[in-house]
Amino acid sequence: MTIQTILSLIKTFVTVGGGLWLVWGAIVMGLALRDHQGPQIQSGIWQVVGGGLIIAAAQLFLNIQV
Repeated sequence: MTIQTILSLIKTFVTVGGGLWLVWGAIVMGLALRDHQGPQIQSGIWQVVGGGLIIAAAQLFLNIQV
């Protein structure tokens, strides 16, 4: 395995993890909106934002020059 292959694999796993985090945040936010729970809405929004940032960081990960 080359370094590039390993980095690509890491990028894929981190992207999938970020996507799952984003989807879970959307679920939390949706349930909180239904029940009118302010703190849970905020938590869901931050999870969605965090998932987006994780995905963005994973996409930039391959730009690292080894």
